[in-house]
Amino acid sequence: MVFVRTTPPRPVDVTAVFPELASLARPAIRLHPRPGSPSVRDSSVGGPLLWPATEPWPHCEGVHLDSGFRKSPAEVRLERRVRARLHRNPQGPAFTSEEAAIRDRNAATLAERFDAAPPWPAECPVPMMPVAQLYLRDIPLLRPPGQADLLQVLWCPYDHDPDYKPSTALFWRSASAVVDILAAPPEPYEADYPGYVPEPCLLAPEAITEYPNSLDLSRELRQVLGDWSRWQAAGTGVNNSYADYPQEFYDNELADAPGWKVGGWPPWGRTDPYRRYCTACDAQMVPLLTIASFEWDGGTRGWAPHEDQAAAFAAGHVAGQNPAQPTGVEVGSADNLQLYVCPASPEHPHTDLVQ
Repeated sequence: MVFVRTTPPRPVDVTAVFPELASLARPAIRLHPRPGSPSVRDSSVGGPLLWPATEPWPHCEGVHLDSGFRKSPAEVRLERRVRARLHRNPQGPAFTSEEAAIRDRNAATLAERFDAAPPWPAECPVPMMPVAQLYLRDIPLLRPPGQADLLQVLWCPYDHDPDYKPSTALFWRSASAVVDILAAPPEPYEADYPGYVPEPCLLAPEAITEYPNSLDLSRELRQVLGDWSRWQAAGTGVNNSYADYPQEFYDNELADAPGWKVGGWPPWGRTDPYRRYCTACDAQMVPLLTIASFEWDGGTRGWAPHEDQAAAFAAGHVAGQNPAQPTGVEVGSADNLQLYVCPASPEHPHTDLVQ
């Protein structure tokens, strides 16, 4: 990896205050995606995949909901590029000569495709888009099947019933077995939302330890966390503003980390904990990957890496230039898409859940 991101120490040693939580610790790896130019040999978000030239590219054959957004991935990327440049230099031209050339090339490509076949709804099946590529050498927490050492995650850039989320596909493979690489994977005509077009990002994986969200705890443990006197007796120095709701301090600052991550504990909030069971063997499924809309928010800025603290606490950000959203991904209402796999066999069908 070419850069480093480091999570600040937690403001409280939670197991010193609540030893009851020690047995619930779980390892996780924060991915810390940041915009870059990944290659097929890199772990990445939204980057190119090490895909065999002889293997068909995955397509989604489901029923696709039409939001009316109607912009191609290339148009989304160009708009982001222009917006970022104008943020740096508000007096700059609407398009540079290079950006204008990209715009014209995109328009010509779309016109050619439109003439060949109507883009909606006849364009089905839909080519899936790369979301993440994770090499075992970078993410040792992965538990791939057999000799596999690479996980590839793709999704369809359209919402699907009944939960209004993109459908996902997982592929495990051995990187050394890929000899001839697919040079030009197909792209969908359009995306349902710009947030379904990930920006190419390199990763700075960081191993951390997580504890469960309070919703994952027993009622007895939640009562213990809510006992302000217990926090005071431990001399934690927690701000008195949390006296009426210390459980919120625990969830925001001490439990599960926000942002893109592998393993760990799932985030909750949209719903209460919702256990997932393998359709092949009935085993309770475990979190594999959290696809996050934001790396942190107003309540979890304390999780922002040391290297991003200044940006995290800066006042105000131009739309689309939020340092907490480096991937450009946004699922649901700024939610997370949690992918789960079977602990008995990662080759069993996976499942997902928006939280």
